[in-house]
Amino acid sequence: MLALKRLVTVLVMVYLLLALLIILSPGSRDSLISVTAGSNPTNFYFGLFLAGAVLLTLQLITENLDSVLLRRDVASREGKINELKARLYDQQLEQRTTSSAGIGAPRTGTTVHPEGYTPPTPVPPARPLTSDRDNAPLV
Repeated sequence: MLALKRLVTVLVMVYLLLALLIILSPGSRDSLISVTAGSNPTNFYFGLFLAGAVLLTLQLITENLDSVLLRRDVASREGKINELKARLYDQQLEQRTTSSAGIGAPRTGTTVHPEGYTPPTPVPPARPLTSDRDNAPLV
């Protein structure tokens, strides 16, 4: 799809360059008309118009097709992401139910300390300062 899109884009650019050359250069316009359409310039301009219409149609089709394919790809990836989120949520719920039912459940009773454990000594609260750094009393 990408190759077709690039090919159509290149063809459109070549067409635009050719059209600009014909519009801006009267010498090339007259010589190109005499080579392709003979002495009747309306046939030349009609052919140029048809080529432009065909290229525009091709460009619109490829752009819309590419857009549809990209949207479909994004939707499928979002579906996969949602599915993975749902699985993760289910696993977390399952872990919560198993942990509350047995293994990590809180136990009540007496606390047993290991041998050699010494409880920390409480630290007395710091007394409030009565003066500032420069020993001026606080008001």
